[in-house]
Amino acid sequence: MFTAPIIAPIVVAGTTSSAAAPGTDATTSSSAAATSATSATSAAAAAAASASDPISASIDIEATDVIRLVQQFLKENGLTRTLATLQDETSVTLNTVDNLETFVSDVINGHWDSVLNAVQQLQLPDKKLIDLHEQIYIELVEMHETGAAKSLLKQGEPLLLLKKHQPHRYQHLEGLLAPRAYWDPQEVYLDGSSKEKRRTMIAHALAAEIHVVPAGRLLSLIGQAVKWQYHQGLIQPGASFDLFRGRKVQHAIEEEQLPTQLGASIKFGKQSHPECAKFSPDGQYLATGSVDHFVELWNPHTGKIAQDLRYQAKDDFMLMESTVLCLGFSVDSEMLATGAQDGKLKIWRVQTGEVLRRFEKAHNGGLTSVKFSRDNSQVLTTSFDQTIKLHGLKSGKTLKEFRGHVSFVNDAIITHDGQFVISGSSDGTVKVWDMRTTECTTTVRPHSGVANREIAVTAILPIPRNTEQFLIVSKSNALHVINLNGLVVRTLQSSTIACDFVAASISPRGEFVYAVGENRRLYAFRLDTGELEGNEMELHEKEVIGIEHHPHLNIVATFSEQGPLKLWKP
Repeated sequence: MFTAPIIAPIVVAGTTSSAAAPGTDATTSSSAAATSATSATSAAAAAAASASDPISASIDIEATDVIRLVQQFLKENGLTRTLATLQDETSVTLNTVDNLETFVSDVINGHWDSVLNAVQQLQLPDKKLIDLHEQIYIELVEMHETGAAKSLLKQGEPLLLLKKHQPHRYQHLEGLLAPRAYWDPQEVYLDGSSKEKRRTMIAHALAAEIHVVPAGRLLSLIGQAVKWQYHQGLIQPGASFDLFRGRKVQHAIEEEQLPTQLGASIKFGKQSHPECAKFSPDGQYLATGSVDHFVELWNPHTGKIAQDLRYQAKDDFMLMESTVLCLGFSVDSEMLATGAQDGKLKIWRVQTGEVLRRFEKAHNGGLTSVKFSRDNSQVLTTSFDQTIKLHGLKSGKTLKEFRGHVSFVNDAIITHDGQFVISGSSDGTVKVWDMRTTECTTTVRPHSGVANREIAVTAILPIPRNTEQFLIVSKSNALHVINLNGLVVRTLQSSTIACDFVAASISPRGEFVYAVGENRRLYAFRLDTGELEGNEMELHEKEVIGIEHHPHLNIVATFSEQGPLKLWKP
């Protein structure tokens, strides 16, 4: 048996600790599908149970029962070949009939064709099969169906087993074929029984082996699990739900609008504040890493801690050994990478909070950025130690190192095609590196016209829907769009802005660039024209550290050295 926790009853496929390690291949077969279905149904069944302590309570569920639920679903939907394959691979038989009352009635009334068709789909004890076939044989003889009776006696597997283990009983059946003047039930049924009594006895014996399951039992259990999550507040009323992944449906990107008002706030302790924040690509969570070493995931709509994650509901959070300086989600939102001031890097599974991989010495200095590759098998990091590194999640080793910057490397990204790395540094340069050879192919100084001043490049942002261009954020009052050849395509700047920018983010469709100035004000540029849009807005009382845009909703998160993280909306 296995134990199913009921705190997250509908979280399925790819969310359990037994999932494949990062970088391993996944093979899909009917047995793998059965395993996923088993996990899903066991969780659903567990969720449907009531418990005094919803956090720690659990119930034991027989794995064979779960497989039978899946088999019932396959049978009800006419997926007979898949059902047969699942029964062969698991050695678990459904053992049910369309209607138990009808089946019992068929046995009692001697409708043997219907009975035998139903029995072919069942897994029954040899003794009960022998009793059934013995009765059918006797009645064939009684009706003078001698040919069919002989065939059943000589070729039927149950009666051949009878011959092997109870030869005297088998010989008695052979003797019934001898010609006789009349049919004497007392001579036929040696135990003093009769045709009617034997049929009734066999019907009840077979019925005891058959599982009676209400129609649609699997869907009913899953429905109860989803209702339980609504009841517990884990799913917001009216929200569409992705049953397979156990998440809210990811909607299309909203029509983009400028933020104008505060939607929600996330408060931190007096001695703490977030140093980094990221929305998950599916938009379900906002992750923060703070100076007190904690990594927390929040509901981006309410600003409350994400209670659908069991470990957070128990006040058990992901934790680093020093200040968390950067974090990044995998493309599928299943993993979270966190980098700390002590040079350590950890990879977490979001749904369980477990550490999948740790790099104790990813860098010799604090990490400044971390990005997953598109296939989620590698992680790119930058550091105060002036290097960029590529780490393999499967091997747990550093695979490549890019050297050439002469100051802190603040950010780096992998291009959409995976062939190049683009990095930005406090030495005032943007470098393009060949991913295969680690050689620097291009060096760009976005502010080369500024004499005697190295203007730190703080972020490299990919531009949505244009894989050939990138936004360069630097400690200046201008933002630059460059291409892979290092050419500046466009500059976003306004004579009305006298302060330097400290952070920026791009809206999901790429219509707006939101930049935060040292004056703590938010500026919105139209990316296609470089013009300012809307009114500037003051965000925080203290210096702003960063800004992040939700991946498909009009929600902008900003955070500072003091006070709450704020979620802004139109």
